[in-house]
Amino acid sequence: MTSDLPVHSTGAATKRLVLVAGVGRSGTSLFTSILNLAGFHVPQPEVQADATNPKGFGEPQWVVDFHGRQLRSRRVSIWDSRPAAFDLTAEAAADPATVAELQRWLEVQFVGREAVVVKDPRLGWFLPLWEKAADGIGVDVSVASLLRHPAEAVSSALKWYGDWQTPASRTVSWINIMLEVERVTRGRPRVFVRYDDLLSDWSAQMSRTAAALDLPSLASLDPAVVTAIDTLVDPTLHRQKVTLSDVGVPSALEVMTEELWQELVGLSRPGGDDAASSVRLDEARERYRSFYADVEAIAQSSLHALRPVGAKAGRKPSDRPGAKAAADKSTHGGGADSAIRFVERYFPRSLLRKVSPVWRARLVRMANRAGRLVTRP
Repeated sequence: MTSDLPVHSTGAATKRLVLVAGVGRSGTSLFTSILNLAGFHVPQPEVQADATNPKGFGEPQWVVDFHGRQLRSRRVSIWDSRPAAFDLTAEAAADPATVAELQRWLEVQFVGREAVVVKDPRLGWFLPLWEKAADGIGVDVSVASLLRHPAEAVSSALKWYGDWQTPASRTVSWINIMLEVERVTRGRPRVFVRYDDLLSDWSAQMSRTAAALDLPSLASLDPAVVTAIDTLVDPTLHRQKVTLSDVGVPSALEVMTEELWQELVGLSRPGGDDAASSVRLDEARERYRSFYADVEAIAQSSLHALRPVGAKAGRKPSDRPGAKAAADKSTHGGGADSAIRFVERYFPRSLLRKVSPVWRARLVRMANRAGRLVTRP
């Protein structure tokens, strides 16, 4: 297929990077696979398909590992609901070593290629980092955000990833992530695509994407490519059709979530992504931040109960009784991070990649629960 990518005044083709961002279980894999068939390179090797996503994730393994390290080092989870968590992940873009590492990987992906698509549910946490790295090597960045009703995304996550995180917690995480993805992509070429719309008429959504991201090749696909995408797009993939009430989300949170959902859907409509929508979304963000601060204040007793025994106001952590033993435990088998290291130590990555995400998560939880019994040489 011939390339219709924009060219600079020098005549050289512009290198284009499309980042597919948004909450997991929202149709990002399908969208990425369509772009792949349309000529966009998905960096290899990919995360292997499994029961949670039988048609493939479209996620570069290097990107998943890279994001995982960045999140763990900052104690941020992929479904984190804290607004302040974005302050922590934003530090990655200010770290020259991290930017350089990503730039080196990106440069390799563009050797002999003009169009690359990168997707990972963790990507929304690091959009400023990706934009800075791409800008530094002369690659144009655009962002596609997939929109799936939060009740369906949360229900799917609960089914495949387990119930260690409550429906309410996952729902506020959806709010937190989508608000930030919308904010940081302003001023960049971007498009918001509803999962339902993609399933019902993928061609129309590719035409919208082509116009929004200045990628005319997506609007004039070869017949063979159209046939391949028709085969790929399966409306039966829409398996989770539920409401927030079905999922078990408190009514007050349901109202807030539905209001945000309607605002985001508006961005996928002609003329909906405008200054007025930005103002309303800024107001929604402030309401969420205030809501989350209230929740933290109300839950102070629960947070206090999680503090280590002996922790008192004004006492340095290093002065607590047993502080050295606690430090040793954090290094040799205590906490979620140590549980992950324990699993990775005794289960090679080559083997773990063949295990479904559901069972990988279960292994980590089992190791975490048995933390006091885990000893490491």
